[in-house]
Amino acid sequence: MGLIKAIVGAAGGVLADQWKEFFTCDALDKNTIMVRGQKMITGRSSNTKGNDNVISNGSGIAVADGQCMIITDQGKVVEVCAEPGEYTYDSSSEPSIFAGKLGTSILESFKTIGKRFTFGGDPARDQRVYYFNTKEIIDNKFGTATPIPFRVVDSKIGLDIDTALRCNGVYSFKVSDPIIFYTKVCGNVKEEYKVSEIADQLKTEFVSALGPAISRLSDLEIRPNQIPGHNAELEQYVNEELTKSWAEDRGLTVVKIAMNPPTLPEEDAEMIKTAQRNAIYANPAMAAGALAGNTADAVKLAAANPNGAMNGFVGMGMAGGVAGGIGANLQGLYAQGAQMQPQAPVQQAPAGWTCSCGAAGNTGNFCSNCGTAKPAAPAAGGFCPNCGNKFEGAKPRFCPNCGKEV
Repeated sequence: MGLIKAIVGAAGGVLADQWKEFFTCDALDKNTIMVRGQKMITGRSSNTKGNDNVISNGSGIAVADGQCMIITDQGKVVEVCAEPGEYTYDSSSEPSIFAGKLGTSILESFKTIGKRFTFGGDPARDQRVYYFNTKEIIDNKFGTATPIPFRVVDSKIGLDIDTALRCNGVYSFKVSDPIIFYTKVCGNVKEEYKVSEIADQLKTEFVSALGPAISRLSDLEIRPNQIPGHNAELEQYVNEELTKSWAEDRGLTVVKIAMNPPTLPEEDAEMIKTAQRNAIYANPAMAAGALAGNTADAVKLAAANPNGAMNGFVGMGMAGGVAGGIGANLQGLYAQGAQMQPQAPVQQAPAGWTCSCGAAGNTGNFCSNCGTAKPAAPAAGGFCPNCGNKFEGAKPRFCPNCGKEV
């Protein structure tokens, strides 16, 4: 009886699995990374007794945008398709009389019956279709439980201090290599693999990589409140830090990071503000402006003294001395500021001689613009033909004694 049951089961199973299957997958939400493909079976379908873990040769598989399909045979990945459209599995080890040549398919079917008979009528085969969500998986919140070391550098004012900051926000990632994720993370799951199964682990590793990545931003000499504006660099640094644990070991990649402005300890934030505020007065002109403004405020307060402005200054002599000292300081600071201003370059006259056409800077015997010969130099010395006055050096155009043109 056992042999007969095995023969009947093997034959019936092979005949039931002759139908070609069509696999589909519903839309994958942001909480699902991988799901097992489902055979399309409707009320009109006759393919209701086939084995769920058998994919007949020639079966069709629908692949949508943002999905990657893989086929496993005995737990090993044998086919991969990430191109949207219909994929035909025409290299299955399970034959179908509806695919390929009829004679060959019938022969292979009888071989399969014999093989299944040795296993008691059951198929010694485990074939599955899995769909991966390759879209961006968003809204993964993070926050630093402990402060992240950060070096604040501002070479313009000579500021270089170590502080610590806390930050929070959201990040997104995607499955960049489904094969690595399948072989090293999820494997042959029964139905689906959710983000929640790995979210805590990813969050811990992400925050661990965020610390070194933010520290590398200090090389750009940016202030802590400017970090959210450097998301491109931050995403690059985080991916570099996660190359081993995510890209190589899980097939995952960070896509975007949205960070809220980080917070510093109050004493460090106040110290940085004070250093930046004091650096303003390193410029003599800025210092003079601040001193002049403070002096004007002091004079207004003294003038508003209910006991009189003179009492506010505690005597005319003291007021004059203070005013004189302040005036001298202001003059000195403004003078230093003026010296620091860039000076306009002095325009030098072009060398050479100027032609009658206006072309200047000629150095040869002829004008480079019109070709006119260089005028002869006036003869040195001589006498005025009118009054006989003797000239020394170059001959003038008019006599300095009588005014007659020479």
